[in-house]
Amino acid sequence: MAGNSFGTLFRLSTFGESHGSAIGGIIEGCPPGIELDMDFIATEMARRKPGQSAITTARNESDTVEFLSGIFKSKTLGTPIGFIIRNKDVKPDDYSEIEHTFRPGHADFTYEKKYGLRDYRGGGRSSARETACRVVAGAIAKLILKAYDIHINAFVTQVGPIKLEVPFEKLDLNSAEASIIRCPHAETAQQMIDYIEIIKAEGDTVGGIIQAVIKNVPAGLGEPVFDKLQAQLGKAMLSINAVKGFEIGSGFDSVNYKGSALNDVFEMRDGKMVTTTNHSGGIQGGISNGMPIVFKVAFKPVSTIMKTQKSVTKTGKETSLTAKGRHDPCVLPRAVPIVESMAALVLVDFLLLQKTIETSTS
Repeated sequence: MAGNSFGTLFRLSTFGESHGSAIGGIIEGCPPGIELDMDFIATEMARRKPGQSAITTARNESDTVEFLSGIFKSKTLGTPIGFIIRNKDVKPDDYSEIEHTFRPGHADFTYEKKYGLRDYRGGGRSSARETACRVVAGAIAKLILKAYDIHINAFVTQVGPIKLEVPFEKLDLNSAEASIIRCPHAETAQQMIDYIEIIKAEGDTVGGIIQAVIKNVPAGLGEPVFDKLQAQLGKAMLSINAVKGFEIGSGFDSVNYKGSALNDVFEMRDGKMVTTTNHSGGIQGGISNGMPIVFKVAFKPVSTIMKTQKSVTKTGKETSLTAKGRHDPCVLPRAVPIVESMAALVLVDFLLLQKTIETSTS
C-alpha cells in the first residue's frame, strides 16, 4: 500500500507494528557487490535502540537484524534485501486502557478514522519502533556513500531552552557520540542531560533540534522542479515520528538578510569552484553545488507523558487517561541515527539517478 515505501531507485518498504512479533523491510535497487560490514550495521542499530541510557525509554530490545535475502558471502546480490527485527520486550497489557480511548498528541484518532480500527499496543504501526527498519537501510546506504567519501554527521543542537551556541565548524562532530545526548560540546551536552532529567522527574517530555552536516557531496545531485534535493530531504525528515519542522541552510533566518548579503558568492579555491558562504546549505536550484549540505530538523516533545490528561473514548465519552509503559522523555538522542539514515537513503537514491543520466549522455 502507498505510504509504506520510500525512494525511487534505492527503495525501502517497511512492515510491522510496535508490539507485534517483528518489524522488517525490503530494500530494492541496492547495487550488487557492496561489502556489508555487519559490525557497522549492528553499531548503527545500537545508536537507535531503546534502553541505551538513563534519558531514553527502558524498553529492552537488542534490535538484532536477521537478513533473509539479497546477501551472499557478506556482499549484496543486487536482488531485494529482506530483513526482520524481532520484537522481544513486548508488553501489550500496558496499553489495554487505550483500546477505547484516544491519547492526546498521538495518531490513535487519525488511524481509527483512516482504517476503521487500529493496533493500540504502543501505537502499532504509528510507533517510532518502525524507524529501526530505516536505520538498517540507512546503514547499508552509508556503506555505499563511503565509497564516494560522503560523510553524514547529525547531532543535537537544542533541547528545550538549552541551545548549542558554538558554530559546528568549530567542533569535532564525531565527538557527539561521546555524550548520551549526542551533542558535540561537552558543557552544553551536560546542561541538556540535566534538563532532560528534570523534565523526566516531572513526568513530562521535551523536544529540540537536530542539525545535520553532509560533506563531500558532489555537485549535480538533485532533480529539477518537483524532486529537488532539499524537497526530498524535507520529505524524508518530515516522515520521521515527532518531526514538526525542517529547514535547509539559513532557513527561516533568510528573511533577516538582504539579497546582497544572502547570495553565496563563487570563487576558485585550490582549483575548485566553491562559495565564500553557505547560506543555501549546499543546494541551489534543488541541485547540490558541492558545498556541505546543512539542515536542521525540529522534534516536538514526545506525546506520552506520565501525567493524567483529559481525553474522550471512541463513543465520545469524556474521560481521563494516565499513561503506562516505557517512553522517552526526549526523543532526540535516539533520533540522531534516524536523521542520518534518512539522509543517506536520499543521497544514494540521487547518486543512482545521476548515474542513469551520465550513462544516457555518454
